[in-house]
Amino acid sequence: MAKIHKRKKPLAVAPLKASQTMGAALAYLGFNRSMPLMHGSQGCTAFAKVFFVRHFREPIPLQTTAMDQVSSIMGADDNIVEALRAISDKQKPALIGLCSTGLAETQGCDMTGAIGQFRRKYPEFDKVAVVAANTPDFSGCFETGYALAMKAIFEALIPESSRAGLRHKQVNVICGAHLTPGDLEFICDSIESFGLRPLLLPDLSTSLDGHLPTEEFNPLTTGGLTLDELATACESRATLTIGTSMQAAAELLQQRTGVENHAFPHLHSLKQVDRWMMTLAELSGNEVPSRWRRHRSQLQDAMLDTHFMLGQLRVAIAADPDLLLALHDLVVSMGGEVVTAVAPAKGPALAELAMEEVQIGDLEDLENDAREARAELLIGNSHLAETSARLHKPLLRAGFPQYDYVGGFQRVWCGYRGIQQTLFDISNLKLSQHEEIEPYHSIYAQKQDHEPALKVASGG
Repeated sequence: MAKIHKRKKPLAVAPLKASQTMGAALAYLGFNRSMPLMHGSQGCTAFAKVFFVRHFREPIPLQTTAMDQVSSIMGADDNIVEALRAISDKQKPALIGLCSTGLAETQGCDMTGAIGQFRRKYPEFDKVAVVAANTPDFSGCFETGYALAMKAIFEALIPESSRAGLRHKQVNVICGAHLTPGDLEFICDSIESFGLRPLLLPDLSTSLDGHLPTEEFNPLTTGGLTLDELATACESRATLTIGTSMQAAAELLQQRTGVENHAFPHLHSLKQVDRWMMTLAELSGNEVPSRWRRHRSQLQDAMLDTHFMLGQLRVAIAADPDLLLALHDLVVSMGGEVVTAVAPAKGPALAELAMEEVQIGDLEDLENDAREARAELLIGNSHLAETSARLHKPLLRAGFPQYDYVGGFQRVWCGYRGIQQTLFDISNLKLSQHEEIEPYHSIYAQKQDHEPALKVASGG
């Protein structure tokens, strides 16, 4: 178990953290015809929208309650009611995901009371589901906000039930914030190969996968999990939870529905993917398909090919807890060493790290520690690009946001093929660093002094 070293600085320098509010918005974006609504100022929503658009390279639906200087002091609950009415009337969503910001939480917002007021005042919009999550950006991080939003969705939209196992081919998958749409496609593919039907909670693989929409304009999310599909989660055969941060939401779902839960910290290492395949084989009663066996064999060969570059490689990682644990386990499984690790906030995954210390801090902390520990490779989001340039060390981009790298949101990290490609990328980054080898001087070599020959004067 790693010792968690808390920050002591009065401010963040080169912040690593993406806010809880943005994490909650991402969770809401995984549902069909949904609209995330940020309770805060217009600047809060604009800031989040910029990062989402630059990362996913897609139009992102986001709305704001537009708190101003007056409502910030006098109260902004009426802003929530009016925003819910306007969105329900103009855009007719299936789900409105309300998430608070630091400004609203500091002001003392009562989102539950405002939603009740909206229901009483506008009963014609009763069919629009509204879910609220308290996600102030002065605490937690992207991962924790995502987890809080998913727990709020389960609390609001999944009632208690005793119909577990009625759909014996359906499997719930609670997806952590560290999984990309590309990862989710692998997860669906692997489950379907065993004859099972995946129900992704939430489903970013169809809403933020980079597809071209068929309609000319849609102000809401296109793709994603429908609320009718969400209602069937209580009838599934089992639940597969990926990400330690999602365990609280998974426990709530199991408590309400009785559906058995199988927990996975990640799918970024050979050991965990093997567990995933064997669990699916047990649930389906089928053998592991031959293509996964071949992919596993290819990964083993790739591990042999790359162990010269990855063995004893000194790595520095900056990421949210779940992703940090996943990348740490991958590096360590190949004989590398994580010499420093920085997370923006505490999370349950940090307790599972097999290293001495984890820093809760920012990118300045990572830069100082990486320089002192002589790190050879950096892993983190695009905010690490400047640190990489100053340290003259290669950077493997992972996590959110990636605004200077096209296609990062679609990259597959999970599964045998995903791990294989990651090993190749790390090895190529290592090989790109040409290190000059200093010449060797033997201690036994004698220095020869060549004295000029004496000139002999001619006699005469």
